Amino acid sequence: MNLRNILVLGGVVVFGACGDVALSRGMKQVGAVSLHNIPELIGAVFTPWVALGIVLLIGFFASYLTSLSFADLTYVLPATSVGYILMALLARFFLHEHVSLTRWLGILLIAAGVGFVASGPAKTEHHEPVAAAGAER
Repeated sequence: MNLRNILVLGGVVVFGACGDVALSRGMKQVGAVSLHNIPELIGAVFTPWVALGIVLLIGFFASYLTSLSFADLTYVLPATSVGYILMALLARFFLHEHVSLTRWLGILLIAAGVGFVASGPAKTEHHEPVAAAGAER
């Protein structure tokens, strides 16, 4: 895993967590919206925090696609779950949400699982099958 790949995975974590937090903040300002009221829903998309959240989540998606180009999904998804820690910290200190002890313990368990996944290879090695002796090509 080179520095570029680590930065891309870091982008997935940061863009995802910050995008979700910005969306949450924006929707708390907008209030409840319904799929039955499309103009209200479209209006919510153009509020500053929601728009910022969408831009950050586009950055998340671009980083996520890039990371899947060099690593397996079974590596990328758990490795980027470190974003749950960042998201919980942002929710606690930026959105002023209460994060219970049970949630913190769950987040720590996820982080511990990331350690197990990160210790393995990022990409599955695919080898060409060896042709049987005397087999036609």
